[in-house]
Amino acid sequence: MKINILLLFALLIIISCVNKSDNTKTIIPIENEITEHLRHVVLFKFKETATPADIKVVEASFVALPSKIKEMKDFEWGLNNSTEELNKGFTHCFFVTFNSEDDRSIYLPHPAHLDFVSVLSPHLEDVLVLDYWTK
Repeated sequence: MKINILLLFALLIIISCVNKSDNTKTIIPIENEITEHLRHVVLFKFKETATPADIKVVEASFVALPSKIKEMKDFEWGLNNSTEELNKGFTHCFFVTFNSEDDRSIYLPHPAHLDFVSVLSPHLEDVLVLDYWTK
């Protein structure tokens, strides 16, 4: 019995000393991988005369742009729901991502973007645009 206990104890010591493989993976960046992105943030404040139907048309027109302009690498949007009441009447935020300033330069005068602007303009009271490179 003592021998069995000693053998079991020795076996536990040996098992605890054996190197276990490390399952963590080392991530090696791809040489050409883009790590920075150009963000284009657009905020809209609509005129009081803009109806909910008018605003829905504007939303749908902006949402359709990524399928028409390949330089838009990512897109999202949403409605203000802040409780701080600091939005100054801006209700809509649209967030476009580009890989380069050249892509943005193609987007801005693109016919699909200009068509969108013509849909938006009659209903727009104010706009705020901010572009930045991610860090």
